[in-house]
Amino acid sequence: MIAPEVKQQTLILVLGDQLSHGRGALKNASPDTACIVMAEVKEEATYVRHNKHKIAFIFSAMRHFRDELRAQGFQVYYYPFEEGLNSLQGAVELALKASGCSSVRCCEPGEYRLFKSMSEWAFSVPFERFEDDRFLSTPAEFAAWADGRKQLRMEYFYRIMRKKYGLLLELDGTAAGGKWNFDAENRKGWRSQKPIPDRPSLELDEITTDVIELVQREFAEHPGDLSQFYLSVSAEGAEAQLSWFIDHCLADFGTYQDALAEESPWLFHGLVSAYLNTGLLDPLDVCNRVEAAWRDGRVPLAAAEGFIRQVLGWREYVRGMYWYYMPDYAELNVLGAKRALPDWFWTAETDMRCMHKALAQTLELGYGHHIQRLMVIGNFALLAGLDVEQVCAWFLAVYIDAFEWVELPNTLGMALHGDGGLMASKPYAASGKYIQRQGDHCRDCVYDPKKVTGEGACPYNSLYWRFIDKHQARLKSNPRMALIMRNWETREADTKATIVSWGDDTLQRLAPDQAEG
Repeated sequence: MIAPEVKQQTLILVLGDQLSHGRGALKNASPDTACIVMAEVKEEATYVRHNKHKIAFIFSAMRHFRDELRAQGFQVYYYPFEEGLNSLQGAVELALKASGCSSVRCCEPGEYRLFKSMSEWAFSVPFERFEDDRFLSTPAEFAAWADGRKQLRMEYFYRIMRKKYGLLLELDGTAAGGKWNFDAENRKGWRSQKPIPDRPSLELDEITTDVIELVQREFAEHPGDLSQFYLSVSAEGAEAQLSWFIDHCLADFGTYQDALAEESPWLFHGLVSAYLNTGLLDPLDVCNRVEAAWRDGRVPLAAAEGFIRQVLGWREYVRGMYWYYMPDYAELNVLGAKRALPDWFWTAETDMRCMHKALAQTLELGYGHHIQRLMVIGNFALLAGLDVEQVCAWFLAVYIDAFEWVELPNTLGMALHGDGGLMASKPYAASGKYIQRQGDHCRDCVYDPKKVTGEGACPYNSLYWRFIDKHQARLKSNPRMALIMRNWETREADTKATIVSWGDDTLQRLAPDQAEG
């Protein structure tokens, strides 16, 4: 008599930012031959001081994904935070003992920290890692594009991606509308020009309510006001949020994507980055739906292009840069920025109104749009010479969509110019005039964006020129800084000395530190 065939079981580890059915390690997985392990572990929840919204969102999304997998017939070994597991490796070992599986597989993690840790994992059975196929470009494809180039600029990578996926192209393959980039049309400031749509309210189910109670209890010292929890926690909910954005906000997204508003933290933004970065939304599907809205005549081309550029261009480019340059990238600090991060970054207690509004919103909601991050908070950190490592850790902690692959290049490279121009062709430094132009914060601020020195002078102004003076040896060779450098060099010596001295005093008041700023 022939014995029945025994099917070999594979244990699949699903991470909290890989919640996509049929992708990564779940590709071609069957309940007949595989079981799943998922875990809410202390190591991942506390390696930085994550915003409560981020922890609650990921834990709840994981638990909903667990139930979806079980509904498909999978055996899921799920270890909630209450069980006190410290590491993912420990969770896998427990699930191996419980399941008797003969192999382990998982998708490559999105952060080098975990990638390095996984490379040292050893189990009693074979362990295999699969490439993360939830992105539109692989690290290998990016490296092939980057190798041999003197500069790795997003704009040229973006055009290749547009052609690869056939997005926003005419029938002859040229760019729709005759231009690849409509950014010049998407920089309008905010002066309450039109009504802002009210976001639909969300009903919290029992899973999310339980998770919020857990996070309030176990992460009490972390930032975040969970009474304002606003995130969907399933693919179905994320799809509904995307549909609402396309129907109600996308038409105005481009026009006001750089605007700063007192009356709304959201304006016309999509709020879909957290869903993309955890696998609840598919990036190509998102781009296709936005393109369809333009082709149907529902939104302007500039709005569709501006949004698709963020997903197809910037998101993929940033990830490519991260894996191309890591791990050395995390150590870069070419401007020698070492001043300690001020305590008020964690309290928002500053009389600079734009900073207060951006910080308070960030800490309460775990959200800030790109201009708040880059040109308000990041700009101050750049001008003040705040410690690169501390600033990057802060950005990684406070935003719901922050994983190191996307946070580190955006913060170290774009905001702080710590990579010396690998990402950005010039420092994204600006005075108070830029912030005044983009919104209405300056109207009620104690500081005057027109004043450089003296009582009531906007701190951004003297800090801007202090930054220019401090780094002029490096900046004067940058062609994009030529006009600014000539402006500074032609000023009277006494005038420059007065501005720099005021900047020194301003910095010592706002960010006192023994180290050189």
